[in-house]
Amino acid sequence: MHPLTRIAAIMGIVVLMVVGLTSGASAVSAAPTVVGHVYVNDNTAGTNTIGAFNRFADGKLAPMDGSPFAAGGAGTGTIIGSQGSLQVTDDGRYLLAVDAGSNQISVLRIDHDGELHPVGSPVGSGGIEPISIAVHEDLVYVANEGNGTTGSNYTGFKLHDDGRLTPLSLSTVSLPATALPGDVFFSPDGKHLVGTEVGTTDPSTFLIDSFVVGHDGRLTAAPGSPFPAQGAGPFGSEFRPTNSSQLYVSNAHGGANNGTVSAFKVAHNGVLTSIGASPYPDNQTAPCWVEITHDGRYLFTVNTASSSISRYRIGTDGALTLLGSTPFKNPAGLRPFDARLSPDGDHLYVVDAGLDAVSIFAVDGGNLTELSDSPVALPAGATPFGIVVISQDD
Repeated sequence: MHPLTRIAAIMGIVVLMVVGLTSGASAVSAAPTVVGHVYVNDNTAGTNTIGAFNRFADGKLAPMDGSPFAAGGAGTGTIIGSQGSLQVTDDGRYLLAVDAGSNQISVLRIDHDGELHPVGSPVGSGGIEPISIAVHEDLVYVANEGNGTTGSNYTGFKLHDDGRLTPLSLSTVSLPATALPGDVFFSPDGKHLVGTEVGTTDPSTFLIDSFVVGHDGRLTAAPGSPFPAQGAGPFGSEFRPTNSSQLYVSNAHGGANNGTVSAFKVAHNGVLTSIGASPYPDNQTAPCWVEITHDGRYLFTVNTASSSISRYRIGTDGALTLLGSTPFKNPAGLRPFDARLSPDGDHLYVVDAGLDAVSIFAVDGGNLTELSDSPVALPAGATPFGIVVISQDD
């Protein structure tokens, strides 16, 4: 080959290599950045698992390598309705999951890459069929539904720095067999604990339990507790994140297009009094799950039977103003359940128990828009309830 021809060929190869390397670098840099993770309690029969997803800035999800992760206890393999069956600790180090099929609570360590690793063996829940967990700092309470005859209660635990969960002596509060608790949760300041008794068809069983949390972690019932609910089937509940004296409870069993959300003022001693014109109608069916924006301005309630999400503005005094309801784009058989906002508040994730999936909505103030890629399928065998959303740096 002529020297000039050979030099030109070599130069051409170098150019191609540089272009190839540049293209590869562009492809790598264009890959979406993981900003956090989403976890779902799969409630799988036999060994319970946690479905795990990587979360991206645009709200989209992709299954995490290794998902689903074994929780250690057993699920029921049947659909369970409750709020809060999966929780993350305040420091973001541990995930707590109910194992409803084995009457246990599992603790899993969250690695920096989002992978989950069980901490020791699951711990007995102190009752039968645990369905909801409340966590504040090192204090944990679990709501046990019971078997219709016995085993229904709230039971306390201490969470140690290494992730071990140990029972808190003399902490159990027994509930009647008709209670059918739906949720248990702390106020943001940790001074109050509230639980809902969904009850039966008897209005006298529609109740809200309110407690003051002592320095030792044990509970003192508020004067007059349990309080009558303002509607049938008090279910999902949440304190206003910016005001520990304002409490919201969905009333799920009012009938077709007759759902409501109650607003209460919580006194220092735990006594509940109605706010404004509470309960507030949402004109939908079976509002079950409640989530409030981190700034405390808007409330969303998931209407399971309507496959929609009602949107409210929260006034300074705690009163609610209905803004409207956003339907899921593919509602058939969806059965939407528990919901959780991302830490930045930009996206709302909803567990779909009917289709074993997670639906995703973009949040703009009090408005919701479902993403085009929604819903995202959960692992095979899931009968999901409970969801947690964390940031990558949690």
